[in-house]
Amino acid sequence: MEYKSTDIKKIIEKILEEKKDKGGVKSLYFVGCGGSLGALYPAKIFMEKECTSIKSAWINSNEFVHSTPKDFGENSIICLACHKGNTPETIRAAALGKKMGATVIILTWFQESEIIQYGDYIVRYTFGDEKDIAGEKTICGLLVAVELLKQTEGYENYDKFLQGVGMINRIVKNACKHVEKRAQIFAEAHKDDKVIYTMASGAGYGAAYMESICIFMEMQWINSSSIHSGEYFHGPFEITDANIPFVIQISEGSTRTLDERALKFLNTYAKRIEILDAKDLGLSTIDTSVVDYFNHSLFNNVYPVYNQALAAVREHPLTTRRYMWKVEY
Repeated sequence: MEYKSTDIKKIIEKILEEKKDKGGVKSLYFVGCGGSLGALYPAKIFMEKECTSIKSAWINSNEFVHSTPKDFGENSIICLACHKGNTPETIRAAALGKKMGATVIILTWFQESEIIQYGDYIVRYTFGDEKDIAGEKTICGLLVAVELLKQTEGYENYDKFLQGVGMINRIVKNACKHVEKRAQIFAEAHKDDKVIYTMASGAGYGAAYMESICIFMEMQWINSSSIHSGEYFHGPFEITDANIPFVIQISEGSTRTLDERALKFLNTYAKRIEILDAKDLGLSTIDTSVVDYFNHSLFNNVYPVYNQALAAVREHPLTTRRYMWKVEY
């Protein structure tokens, strides 16, 4: 049976009912590859920060298959993201989940694909230019985590989180309009760059990771690395100079201080800095108790405005590939 993001509450209710005589749910694993893995990062952060009794981890699909956690089994939920349902490594991870008796939740976009045969619950997320951000992959992953916490330990900020879900689509759409001119300026300034670094912290770090590996490296063939703002001063800051370009996310919420510290240093020693500030982009209208978890959805959906502008100026379409889907790997 297929579900939407609005059905996730019901899904978790069913899972907990199914497992109540088997010891309940003791672990929740978020699994995927590339952008699909990155999209689940906020859910990982949520579980680490908010949940006390359920083990959770965020693991690449192929690593999960070859280095499976010892506790993984019938008391586990594995939540996999697979956009078109055809990523071989993620399919194998889903099959392993089925084999080992875990409950398998698959977040996907395609109607029919190879992976769905291994799913106990198939959640279709929204995708595309006209998508509702409240139904996208990242929010679906977060809702799995939020509902599991709410229905086991309880979650005092549950209603505020749902309010945030109801606000995020409008916030993102306004933010995208806000950066249109900046994105064009960025594209012209960076069209000939050989390297661009991204920087972020907290639940929004996944967006910086995705921009680095999926856009700059995969789709634009620009050398890149995502730098955690808290790690910047423990090695990476030594490459900083007036010529090296940085894109830095300034999150709203508990880790904003880390980003502001890194930005202060960049403003002193660097010259080519693109700042994406969640506060300036409207995220502060979401309650402070839950705003951390919405940084990713904001940044990840603002980046495409920049990406399309950069691809056009560089005459390097985002669909261009050298190896992916073309050779054996």
